[in-house]
Amino acid sequence: MADTTSHNSLVEGPAAPKRSRLEESWKLLKRNRLAFMGLAIFVLFFFVAIGGGLLTYGTRPVFNPSLVRLPEKLLPPFSGPDLKTLPPEQIPTLGIYLFGTDDLGRDVFARMLQGAWVSLTVGFVAVGISVFVGILMGGLAGYFGENRVKVYQLFAAFFLLLGLGLLVTGAISTGGILLLIGILLLIFMARSKTLQLETSRPGWTKFLFLETVSIDTLIMRFVDIMLCFPSFFLILTVVAILPASIYNIMIVIGLTSWMGTTRFVRAEFLSLREQDFVTAARALGINDVRIIFRHMIPNAIAPVLVSATIGIATAILIEAGLSFLGFGVPPPDATWGNVLADGRRFIFDAPWLTFIPGVAILIVVLSFNLFGEGLRDILNPKLRERN
Repeated sequence: MADTTSHNSLVEGPAAPKRSRLEESWKLLKRNRLAFMGLAIFVLFFFVAIGGGLLTYGTRPVFNPSLVRLPEKLLPPFSGPDLKTLPPEQIPTLGIYLFGTDDLGRDVFARMLQGAWVSLTVGFVAVGISVFVGILMGGLAGYFGENRVKVYQLFAAFFLLLGLGLLVTGAISTGGILLLIGILLLIFMARSKTLQLETSRPGWTKFLFLETVSIDTLIMRFVDIMLCFPSFFLILTVVAILPASIYNIMIVIGLTSWMGTTRFVRAEFLSLREQDFVTAARALGINDVRIIFRHMIPNAIAPVLVSATIGIATAILIEAGLSFLGFGVPPPDATWGNVLADGRRFIFDAPWLTFIPGVAILIVVLSFNLFGEGLRDILNPKLRERN
């Protein structure tokens, strides 16, 4: 009898302690050495960039990236300052030029610190904008894709987008008027159901209520058009038209890199829309907004996280390319791209001006890509079961 009881307890008891999803993901990440190394470099870069923002900005920064010392120009890394010629306020904080100096005698280490903060800010803000637009457009295409767009809705979207574009370029009055027209059409859209119930309407009203293409077709064809343009040259053209500003750089990069996220979210929404839990939520009378934000987006966020992680690396690379060409963040802010651009004239006399920012961009971009690939393997159930 005792043997039977002990046998039943062994059979019914758990064979091994259950791990949470976070613990399982962490175990898989540590098993993938390249992805774990990418995460470690990303965390290090994050804290270095935060420290760079705190230490290089302000009225009296700890590291002054814009301080010119002409007698100290083009010094190699680990060089010491000439204490006889430099006043005390111009002596570097560390007592040496850790990464050397450029052609104006500015401390390259201080400029790299500030450039790390600029790269982090541009990367995260631009990806945040692209993810927001991608989730919005992909969610509309995946959930409401079968609905037909009416003529007045096309007009409203056209006026709103055109008005926002003119506001960004500085045409305040014209952009404001077009935005007002779009808002008035949106108010008209809110009354559309009441107007549709009326039997006698003017002819122009009937024209405005004509159905055109589906929402899915409209959004995805717009995505296809955006993908036809070479993204870097499109960004370069827009940046050349707009005033030079770090904010314009972030907005332009974000608004030209949302297409991949839109496709991911649309594909996930098309799959989740037919799942039983969505059908049950509709049967309970839950509105569409709650279904989308409470039930569908959390289940569709995995590929978006992977896309966003790799997108940060792409945004950093684009910003560096724009700064290298002279269309990036304007002076006096230092970026890795303009440090690299300053060094191209002295590639043989002062090669550290080229190698230091180039290697930094390579390591940071590679770490984001490695971490993004590892995150994709972790969040993919099929690959997780294989490991």
